[in-house]
Amino acid sequence: MDSLLKRITIDPSICHGKPCIRGLRYPVETLLELLSSGMTEGQILADYPDLEHEDLLAVFAFAAQLARTRRLQPVAL
Repeated sequence: MDSLLKRITIDPSICHGKPCIRGLRYPVETLLELLSSGMTEGQILADYPDLEHEDLLAVFAFAAQLARTRRLQPVAL
């Protein structure tokens, strides 16, 4: 998992310091939103040719790490 997490970069000069994929200005948050909206990996990779399969795995690894380390508040529906 460490090798995947190395794909996530945080740079104050890129996307206001949000976690991004390899400094490419693709925020982790945006990719998670695309995936949760129902887009498939294939659709995302076709729409964003700079991204690689391992980048999406890194997004999942990063989200899993955040879920382990932070207490989340329930979302009111």
